[in-house]
Amino acid sequence: MDDDDNIGAIDPQRDQFDAFKALPRQTPIHMLNLIRLRRLAAYPADHPDHGKARSGLEAYRAYGATTAHIFSRVGGRQIWSGRPEVVVTGPSGEHWDLAFIAAYPDAAAFLAMVTDPEYRKQVLHRTAAVADSRLIRLHPLTPGLGFGE
Repeated sequence: MDDDDNIGAIDPQRDQFDAFKALPRQTPIHMLNLIRLRRLAAYPADHPDHGKARSGLEAYRAYGATTAHIFSRVGGRQIWSGRPEVVVTGPSGEHWDLAFIAAYPDAAAFLAMVTDPEYRKQVLHRTAAVADSRLIRLHPLTPGLGFGE
C-alpha cells in the first residue's frame, strides 16, 4: 500500500474514455486492473465512512461488496486475480497491491455498469481506496502455441 501523498491515476481522462467508447461495443472485452491502495482510505468529509480510519484495502473491499450485484447483473465476472510480487520489466519503483482481469460480454455492459446510478454512488469506496491504478481494455484472444499468437 502506498503513502497517501503519492496519488496517481484513479479515474479515466475524458480523451481516454472517449477512445474506449469509440471502439466496438458489441464484442466481448476483458479489463486488466492494476491497483495500488492507499494506506488509509480518503473519504470525502460528507461520506459516512469519513474519519473512521479505514484502510485502503477495507475501502476497496467495500467497493467490491457494494457493487458486486451490479457487476454480475451486467454479465461481468472476474476471470483472473493475483497479488503482484515484483516488477520484472518496467520502472523499478512501480508496485501494485492487486491485479485482476474482469470479463464483460461487451463494452456496452461495462458502460451500463459505470453509468448505473447506484454504482456511481458506491464507487466512492474505490476512489477513497485507490492511490494509483491502471485499467486497460483488452480484446480477448484464444492463446496459440507461442507468445504473440
